[in-house]
Amino acid sequence: MTYYKKFPSGLRLVVKKIDGLLSVSMGAIVGTGSCFETEKENGISHFIEHMMFKGTAKRNAFEISDAMDRIGAQVNAFTSKDITCYYAKSTSDHAGEAFEILADFVLGSVFPEEEMDREKGVVLEEISMTEDTPDDLCLDVLAEAYFGKTGYGRPILGPAENVKGFSRKDLFAYIAERYAPENIVISFAGNIDPRCAEDLVQKYFEEKIEKRAFIPRVKEISQSGGSLFKTKDIEQVHIAFAYPSLKREDKMMDAALVMNTILGGGMSSRLFQKVREQMGLAYTVYSYISSFTEGGLLTVYAGVNPANVQRAQEAIFETISQFCKDKFTDDEFLRGKEQLKSSVIMGQENTASQMVAYGKHMLFTGEVLDLEKRVRDITAMTKEDCEAALAVNFDEKMMAAACVGRVDKPLVIR
Repeated sequence: MTYYKKFPSGLRLVVKKIDGLLSVSMGAIVGTGSCFETEKENGISHFIEHMMFKGTAKRNAFEISDAMDRIGAQVNAFTSKDITCYYAKSTSDHAGEAFEILADFVLGSVFPEEEMDREKGVVLEEISMTEDTPDDLCLDVLAEAYFGKTGYGRPILGPAENVKGFSRKDLFAYIAERYAPENIVISFAGNIDPRCAEDLVQKYFEEKIEKRAFIPRVKEISQSGGSLFKTKDIEQVHIAFAYPSLKREDKMMDAALVMNTILGGGMSSRLFQKVREQMGLAYTVYSYISSFTEGGLLTVYAGVNPANVQRAQEAIFETISQFCKDKFTDDEFLRGKEQLKSSVIMGQENTASQMVAYGKHMLFTGEVLDLEKRVRDITAMTKEDCEAALAVNFDEKMMAAACVGRVDKPLVIR
């Protein structure tokens, strides 16, 4: 059962009731992230996410954590390119208490000055950690190579200098603009009565949130299609390639996901079999699709020995070229379709992933997600559907490349 309500402020609620469970996941999903930020703001969405846990008029930082621990609840948050999500998971009998705490820090954080200084140090360490995680760093470099320094090319953590310079005034100004009710979806998934969820949202969000108009930002988005590198004294060279793919909610998206599974989504995929199993050039090699409102990316990644960069690059391109030319067998298609279908079905057993899925879909489309229909559509998908998706996913003219490691020049894009 799925329940939806839009409140007078513009705040939206979606509830996926899952019987037979003893727990519920709940979240506040805000339509903001690094792709909406200006150059000077880059990193502020993520920094605000951290600061939300540092104290309200009612609770200090320890008391927020302690209140959740006392009821055995889990609480966390994450920031992506286009959303920020604050969430908790509790047993059903403590859902009201967990949601009150969640609402308290999402709506009532005061950002104490002393906590600002400490948390800047934490985020600067997180930035340093990314610098020491070359596969993550490579994908950040790839985003910049493809999109440039604006929009989806901006890193989620932002540059260290920005983080050092953020003030309480900056945080409150950004929240006043981006955390308007119309830009927030409250999502529940698990064993909770929808009317109970509605009452909780009415009491702790709708009656307390500042009622203000939301003016959407125009994103700065470009497609550079270049090649960038970052020199690091590490043992491997991390390489990645990005091709234009489908935008979020495109009718061919599931077919594209099946196609990607065949190419690089698992141990039986073309890339894994060619680059790792047959040629022994990489321990890790895979591909995945990222979809956004305006478009998407199909990314191919591998970590290889410096001496094998050229061979690995050629093997990846050869695999993709052969894939586009010969397409795939009936067996590959059926295997890929079953993998996607099972992942959707199994995902319905995880309340946290369901909470995010229903909330994001509502935020970006204004519609209630119908996972049962999605499973039916995947079941009815044909090989021709998948071939049509393949045909629109590999535009070499718009391809971008990135590498991180002991390199002194960009990858050569053919």
